This record gives sequence, C-alpha cells and structure tokens, in this order.
Amino acid sequence: MAQANPNIGEDRLVIRQLDDAAINRIAAGEVVERPASAVKELVENAIDAGATRIAIDIADGGKTLIRVTDDGCGISAGDLPLALSRHATSKIDGSDLLNIHTFGFRGEALPSLGAVGRLTITSRVPGADAAQINVAGGKMGAVKPAALRAGTVVELRDLFFATPARLKFMRTDRAEAQAIADTVKRLAMAEPSVTFTLRDVSGGGEGRVTFRADRENGDLFDALHARLARVIGREFAENALQIDATREGIRLFGYAALPTYSRGAAVAQYLFVNGRPVRDKMLTGALRAAYFDFLSRDRHPAAALFIDCDPTLVDVNVHPAKSEVRFRDPGVARGLIVSSLRHALAEAGHRASSTVANATLGAMRPEPAQSATARVYQMDRPSPAARQAAYRAQSPGFAELAQDYSGSIVEPTPVAPIAEAEESQPQDLPLGAARGQVHENYIITQTADGMVIVDQHAAHERLVYEKLKTQMAENGVAAQALLIPEIVELSEGDCARLMAVAENLTRFGLTIEPFGGGAVAVRETPAILGEVNARAMILDILDELADQGESQMVQAKIEAILSRVACHGSVRSGRRMRAEEMNALLREMEATPHSGQCNHGRPTYVELKLSDIERLFGRS
Repeated sequence: MAQANPNIGEDRLVIRQLDDAAINRIAAGEVVERPASAVKELVENAIDAGATRIAIDIADGGKTLIRVTDDGCGISAGDLPLALSRHATSKIDGSDLLNIHTFGFRGEALPSLGAVGRLTITSRVPGADAAQINVAGGKMGAVKPAALRAGTVVELRDLFFATPARLKFMRTDRAEAQAIADTVKRLAMAEPSVTFTLRDVSGGGEGRVTFRADRENGDLFDALHARLARVIGREFAENALQIDATREGIRLFGYAALPTYSRGAAVAQYLFVNGRPVRDKMLTGALRAAYFDFLSRDRHPAAALFIDCDPTLVDVNVHPAKSEVRFRDPGVARGLIVSSLRHALAEAGHRASSTVANATLGAMRPEPAQSATARVYQMDRPSPAARQAAYRAQSPGFAELAQDYSGSIVEPTPVAPIAEAEESQPQDLPLGAARGQVHENYIITQTADGMVIVDQHAAHERLVYEKLKTQMAENGVAAQALLIPEIVELSEGDCARLMAVAENLTRFGLTIEPFGGGAVAVRETPAILGEVNARAMILDILDELADQGESQMVQAKIEAILSRVACHGSVRSGRRMRAEEMNALLREMEATPHSGQCNHGRPTYVELKLSDIERLFGRS
C-alpha cells in the first residue's frame, strides 16, 4: 500500500556503519530480554567454568543488582578485556558450530550486559593474582588488581540504565524476582552436583535466601530424584515414574508423573536438551501426545525430561536466547518421548497418585481440640486371632467380617477356621480384599497396611475401555467406503503436509489420495464415527498439523466413542455387587495398565494408610 510518509525517505538512503555501542545495545535487546535473561547467561557461564557452588544475589527484582559468584576456573587478567569483546569466547574455535558442548558459545552475553548496565568482573585463576575490570554503558575501564580467593564474581548494576526505554517494559520487582527464581530452578534441575543459592538483598544487609539447593550425592537417578524433590516438590518425586530409554543415539531420561498427578496448566513441564533448559513446541507436543489417552484437555502432565545426544544431532543456534532447538531427525526424538512415557505409564499398572489420598485425609481432619493438653489414648492393635474371636462373639452383622470376602450384601456363609481364613484372604495384594459396598457405588477394601475406596463405575469403565482399545489395535479400525469420494480443495502446501501423514490416517480408517493440484479425495472414513463431514475433518487435521506438527484428531474422535461405549457398558452407579464380583474387579484392576485413573484422568480409587487413619483419631 502506498503511504504518504514511507519508512525510508529520500533523505535517508545512505547506508551507515553503526558504532560498537549501538551494536552491543542492539545485541543486548536479543540476548537480555529481562533480568532473568541476564541471570541465565551468567549462571550458565559459571557452570561452563566448572563451578560446584554458585551464589546469586539480586536486588529489586534484578533491576538494580545482579551478582553471580562461583568457584570455577576463573578468567586471567590478560583475558578480561577480551571477555568483554563481542564474539570472543573460549568455548569454541569457530570451525564447527554444530559440535557444541557448552551452554555459551557466541561470546555476546558479557559485552551485551556491559552495553546496557554497569558491569564489574572480578576473577582469579589458580596460581595468579585476582584482577577486576569495569564497563558501563559500553565504556570499558582498565584492568586493576583485586582481592578474591578463587573463582569469579560478576556484578551487574542498574540494568538498562543506558537504554531507559527498556525499563518501561519491565514488570514489577516481584514478578521479575519470580522469573529469576524460575530460571535458577530450571538450571539447578540439570546440575544436581552443583550447589545453588539465590538471595534477595533488596534494601541492603544479608538479605534473605529465596531458594537453595545443596549438592546431591549418589548415582544419576538418585541425585536427580533428590534434586527434583527439592525444586519441584516432594509430591512430584513421590508420584513420578523413572524414565530411561535410548534410540538411534538419543537418550531420554528423567521422571514423569502419574496421570492422576496432573496440573491445571503446563507449569510443571521441564525439558532439557544436553543439559540446556528449552521450551520447544515439538518436545512439549510429544509430552502431550504421550498422555493423550489419560488426561482430559483441561489437564496437563508434569515431567522433568532430559535428552542427551551427540551435539551434531541437534542445532542449538536457532534462537537468540537458545531456548529452542532443532533436531536433525525430530521424528526420532518425538517417537522416543511418546513410546518411553507410554511404556512407563503401562508398567505403572493400577498405581494412582498419593496426592489423592492426601487430599482425602485433609478433608477428614478432626476439628482442633478444645484444650491444648487434650489427652491422647493409645490402644494396642488386637491380633488376628483375637479379632476373629471377637467377631464370633458379637452380633451376626459383625461375624461376616471373618469371611474370605465379606461384602455386606452377601448372605452369611459358614465361617472358615481361623488359620484357613488368614491363608486365603488376599489382603496382601495391592488393592486388598473387598470388605463391603457403600452407597451402591464405592467398594471398601482392606489391605495389609490400610484400606482402599474404589469407585466401581469409574474403575470398570477404564477396564472396558482398555479392552476396547486392545481389540481395536489387534483388529484395526473398520473403514466405510464412500459411494462418491469427497474432493477437498487445498493449497499445494497443505496437500503435501496432509499426504505426509496419509499412512497414519489410514490406520484409523481415514483413507485419502491426491486428486491433482492441491486437491485430495477422501475415499474412506472410520465406520465407528458414522456420518462424517469429511471436509471439516480434513481442515481440522491441517490446523493441528500446522500448530503441533502432528494430528491426533481422528484417533481422539475414535477413542472418544470407545470411551462412551465403555461408559455405557460398565457397572453402573447404584448397582449392588456380590463379594466375588467386587474382588474380581479388584484383581482385574491390578492386572490392567492405566486402571488407576478413569477415562477422564480422575482417580478410580483412594488408598488410605492405617498410620494416617490412626492419626486422624489421635492415636500415635
């Protein structure tokens, strides 16, 4: 469109070489987006230097002070001026930009920080005296002697003082401090052998420690598990599955949470490539695909996954902040994530998150005692023989508790001898033995160390759903041929993108063929879906391909129908069940993968430990 005032007027046609100060400020705009970006660059430099202890001090959300202290190898006095020069680095020689083994490699961070703030570097290498250099607004001072025992101290004050306009885009001190804490935590997850300390010194003085993670000992998984428990939380660590798999030179390891430990947003998804924290659409899409069949659309999985591979298999130089990567063969990485997580979830069997039980216990807490010195009564647990004798001595309603499977709705049968009953009771099995049914929907079971409450409808719905999926996988998805193939006109690019996944679509009963130009012919649709708007389905698939790089829409529609069939074909709420039916359901749950959650990601049972139940009643 013609404009009266074009961006470049006739009087500005001369091409000029920008000075170094302007160049560095422009580079800082890409590398240093906010104080958290500066912290990330400085902490990564410390890790590259081999530091085992890293301390970060900030003031006013990092706007007035960022200080990073490490015990790494240090920078010699002669190299300090060069360290503040653009594209000067000790980490690569420039001959191969794909074979990168360090966090930093561009040599842009320090000069960029010095261009927009007041930067002071104090460092000492073994066997030499410490030295210091200052740079403010791009103006470098002379190297001078300093006092430092070892390592490096990088102090950045008044960030963006040289570019005041950038300060207007900063968020509140609290928000910036939170972003810094999140950055430090992500880096700490990938380095369990390093001690991290984050301190807020706003207002001067000693300040307060807002995050600390001491060095973890043990092998890779022990150290990582302990570090994740400290950073993400103990509940995540208790409900996470260990992941360790390798495919075509790419290794995936880490921890992924059970589906019943899900979040309302994607805030607990941490992905790392060769130790570098990344926010990559392809990797997060693979994580979502792995949990696709276990969570509803409004729930998100929690995981901390690490991908290790030869540096030549991944390009980390595709984003200014190095937060995105590009794999040489993204299909291998994606397939590894999906298959490894699904295998781990299948091996978890009926296991459900312990947070479900914790929430249940929290809702059952007794009211506070009126007196702070309320008396606590302790009672010894009766032996099994004493319990059996007590049952027989009491009313017939209690006598049935001595049976092998004592659902309260079963007609009484002769009581087995005590020794026989103890041997035949399946209390030692994971879900225990059924002891009754309440409100015609919840099965109460007794385990070796507690009790379990099972939602009979949700549990049986999952079991039926898993059977239907297995049958579909074995027999394939039946397709119905269209009497007249439907032609869908697309652009040539969309047509090529769609035909690239045509084979996968055929597996789910949707058969498409090229029809010349950008058109495709839809010849078959999944029979289970009934009458289908083929054009709308094709366009929805293309939208998913453009957004996520892959499409699960057809599979989602088919499995949604299977889920509805399972819902209608399962044991209904309100149905009374016999003892043998309840125990058969429990045994089938123990043998069926993913039976710990229903088709919508909700738990199918709650387990309460006896020690927790006793604590509810004031027993110790």
